Amino acid sequence: MEAELAWEKTIGYKLDRAHIFAVNMFDDFDRFMKVPDEWAPPETKPYTPGENLQQWLTDEKARDQFVIRAVSDMEVLWNDARQLKPELVYKRAYWTESFVQWSQLGTYLATVHRQGAAVWGGANAFNRLMRYAHPQVKLIDFSPGEKYFVTYSSHEPSNPRDTHRVVLNVFDVRTGKVMRDFKGSMDEFSVGGAGGVSGVSWPVFGWGGGKDDKYFARIGKNVISVYETETFSLIDKKSLKVENVMDFSWSPADPILALFVPELGGGNQPARVCLFQIPSEEELRQKNLFSVRLQNVLAKQWRLPERDISIEVLELKNKNDKIIAFAWEPKGHSGSNTGRVSKLTTLKGKQANALFWSPAGRYIILAGLKGFNGQLEFYNVDELETMATAEHFMATGIEWDPTGRYVATSVTSVHEMENGFNIWSFNGKLLYRILKDHFFQFLWRPRPPSFLSPEKEEEIAKNLKKYSKKYEAEDQDVSMLLSEQDREKRKMLKDEWERWVNEWKRWHEEEEAERQRLRDGEASDEEEEYLAKEVEVEELLDVSEEVLSFDLDQE
Repeated sequence: MEAELAWEKTIGYKLDRAHIFAVNMFDDFDRFMKVPDEWAPPETKPYTPGENLQQWLTDEKARDQFVIRAVSDMEVLWNDARQLKPELVYKRAYWTESFVQWSQLGTYLATVHRQGAAVWGGANAFNRLMRYAHPQVKLIDFSPGEKYFVTYSSHEPSNPRDTHRVVLNVFDVRTGKVMRDFKGSMDEFSVGGAGGVSGVSWPVFGWGGGKDDKYFARIGKNVISVYETETFSLIDKKSLKVENVMDFSWSPADPILALFVPELGGGNQPARVCLFQIPSEEELRQKNLFSVRLQNVLAKQWRLPERDISIEVLELKNKNDKIIAFAWEPKGHSGSNTGRVSKLTTLKGKQANALFWSPAGRYIILAGLKGFNGQLEFYNVDELETMATAEHFMATGIEWDPTGRYVATSVTSVHEMENGFNIWSFNGKLLYRILKDHFFQFLWRPRPPSFLSPEKEEEIAKNLKKYSKKYEAEDQDVSMLLSEQDREKRKMLKDEWERWVNEWKRWHEEEEAERQRLRDGEASDEEEEYLAKEVEVEELLDVSEEVLSFDLDQE
């Protein structure tokens, strides 16, 4: 076992640009010695196609899937909005020991266990595709192109004065091989970042280079370390030094890294954003930001037409105002006429502390979570109008489906009551509600980007009426089916009521003789034929005597 571990850690180790370490096991020599002297052509095996891991995308009803976790059960379901209910795809008890997570493109479902993690998928069921050994794993993450899988664990030190030890493994998703591991103290992995989980800024790695997952980077104290995935080594064997760097972000389209440095010296040294080209690490642009208390690199607009790189800042009129939530419109076009950031409108007096854009843009939910008890406002940004207001009492989470057609709001087990989820249309119509005790997770299954070109999408949008006729007919058929089902349900309830009445009448007839006997021979059941008399009866229940003493001298 130790020999295998040593082989795994040393084979393929890059000593320098020209030399790579090669290691062989003793068993390899036995295998080499058994190679026959005469060459024989290998046996040709018939091709066996693998499972279609994207089968769910071919659903004839164009539905989306989601996974829920409640008590010890996990369920993957179709969102069947036409039928106003979910449809079960797969259910399994004790499928995970902690939580579950979809990969970025929806191909895999990952589960977390004491000894590591596993990914599942398949055409018609969820089969285990690969295991990743990592004892006491606490967090997981996929690269955007689903090529790599990152696991994280932290371990208590032997010396109480030391910080926890952190272990990060980067696996190849398909083979399960560890491509690189990172080990160190908790302090090394808790620098910068806007969101912290289990004491670290998670995810630790930010991925760049497009769908090929060509680069990944992590932040350290005064450095950004950028790695390339061909050899999983540092670019130019050194980190990018940036004093007091707090956060970073990759450009979604180009291998360009944006770094953010906060204000220092009580505002005497302004905050700044720097853009670097990767892998050359050439600084492309730098901009100072004044009076910025807390700034996320993502909260800026980058415009990168060829060599002209612009960084724009939208300032608040009142410097004392506090930004509670910030969210970019996905696929947004607001302000595209000028190419600059500009204000469309101001909405005042809203009970909202969180913003949730539709992934298709145009629509946004202004949500009042926590102290606002689940207030929801569905807003059309293009028309600058409210489509609907609603409430999901005690809601803890809101998530749009990947198409922007439906929204899920949920109440998890942080509250003892009203656990479960609601499914809404994009314009705020409640479609159905599911209650689940001890409800832990709701996750839509992501979709990969569309293969349609922007021109084709625009052509479809222009001719939507032509394409929609087919679906309108299907909707009408479903509506008629639902009406028929409603009629069948009402008929069933009526038949059940009539059966109960007939049964009651039969009992009434069978007990007629007994009723006549109790009425001293009177045969009629009609109350009008009887004379009602009211009789009062007095009965002495008890008599007691008690002698009371009386003092004559008492005033």
